[in-house]
Amino acid sequence: MRLPESARRLVESDALAHLVTLNPDGSPQVTCIWVGMDGDEIVSGHLHAQQRKLLNVARDPRVLLSIEGTEVQPPGLKQYLVVRGRARLEEGGAPELLQRLAHVYLGPEVKFPPMSSPPAGHVMRIAVERIGGVGPWTDPEAR
Repeated sequence: MRLPESARRLVESDALAHLVTLNPDGSPQVTCIWVGMDGDEIVSGHLHAQQRKLLNVARDPRVLLSIEGTEVQPPGLKQYLVVRGRARLEEGGAPELLQRLAHVYLGPEVKFPPMSSPPAGHVMRIAVERIGGVGPWTDPEAR
């Protein structure tokens, strides 16, 4: 599924995303991550392979993202985007992606990760399957 432009703008803003993955026992695991877009996929960078979220995605690719916007929609609710999708992990590329995202989240002059030789890490790519929430992306005429 291709995200509507209004949803893409929120994903590409400096709003943190809440990533939900599934633990081995089926319970949810949630963490805040930086996100961006690469084509029609939502991407995030991760330096350390043993993070619970990465282990969960490697075992079960079903994920959910929640991103809170800043605009207020009628009748007074703040925008938020919910994305359901399937994630896959690519080896390498995390430092470059994190640097790109750091310019959005931290500022144009920031060097990130703040180390001389960061590990190659992983890039998580999320294929969007379904969206919801409150915002123009839920109105078929506003897409």
